[in-house]
Amino acid sequence: MWNDTDTPLAFFITFRSYGTWFHGDERGSVDRHHNVYGTPRIPRNDTWRRISGTLAKHPPVKLDAQRRRSVKDAITDTCEKRGWYLAAVNVRTNHVHSVVTAPNSDPDTVLNAFKANATRKMREDGCWPNAHSPWAEKGSKRKLWNERSVANAINYTLNGQGDDLPDFDK
Repeated sequence: MWNDTDTPLAFFITFRSYGTWFHGDERGSVDRHHNVYGTPRIPRNDTWRRISGTLAKHPPVKLDAQRRRSVKDAITDTCEKRGWYLAAVNVRTNHVHSVVTAPNSDPDTVLNAFKANATRKMREDGCWPNAHSPWAEKGSKRKLWNERSVANAINYTLNGQGDDLPDFDK
């Protein structure tokens, strides 16, 4: 069933930690010239990947158990404070997936709020002492227009990321 309005039912928001997926990576990548739905990603290019890595401003950011908890708490708190419905969230070692309904908000606002509040929360919790952002630029902001799309995004977020990550810090 299609949502017959100009408002999506939810957003599927994904963002990566800094330095964990460069152009030329074997998984493929997207840039402003290769960002059209249904078109192929930029293929593997070892030279481009190596150059991208050497141009990095700081080392890659891995999300350990404490950082993952902080990020999840920040996203949950952001949704509660703004009246958004968080249908699913999964914080991995190098990226974050979430499915959120955010009435009267655009996906850029949601993405920016999640990244800013996750950084703030990590700093408050003492697991991000750096002045620079732990996040790669931009992120994915898919609009979900029907119930099937929302259900698929929730399932992918919760069940399509591999096993639960261990929490060795407890």
